[in-house]
Amino acid sequence: MRYEDPWYDALASGWGESDGTGVPAPVAPAAREGAAVRARDVYLEVQRSAAFQEVRSRYRRFVVPGVAVFLAWYVGYVITATTAPGFMARPVAGAVNVAMVAGLGQFLTTFLLTWAYSRHARLRRDRAALELRWDTQELTREVRGGEL
Repeated sequence: MRYEDPWYDALASGWGESDGTGVPAPVAPAAREGAAVRARDVYLEVQRSAAFQEVRSRYRRFVVPGVAVFLAWYVGYVITATTAPGFMARPVAGAVNVAMVAGLGQFLTTFLLTWAYSRHARLRRDRAALELRWDTQELTREVRGGEL
């Protein structure tokens, strides 16, 4: 098994120390550089692919509105609590007031958003992301010549 870490051969102390000829020593050997460039090209190719862009688009279409709504709900709660303490102190049932119900609502919406996110990921993104990961691993294995 070949160790493919560009930092593996780097000097632990004295970055760029001279190799005795007055020229700083290279950080990684040139033989490994070619394989790293090809592997990097594989990842760039996958990143530019339509399948990857679709996975990212599905992610953004869920996360951006979800974060916006949740942030508006949270900021609305904080602003209401600071600007309308009388409203927040209004009793709902016994010792429970509007602030307590809204605060518990914050926890509830956090759990709902987490559930919705995991469900969305499972149904809309996970299979495509796993296929992309598999394709990427296959392509990089080909670049490395079948090594594991």
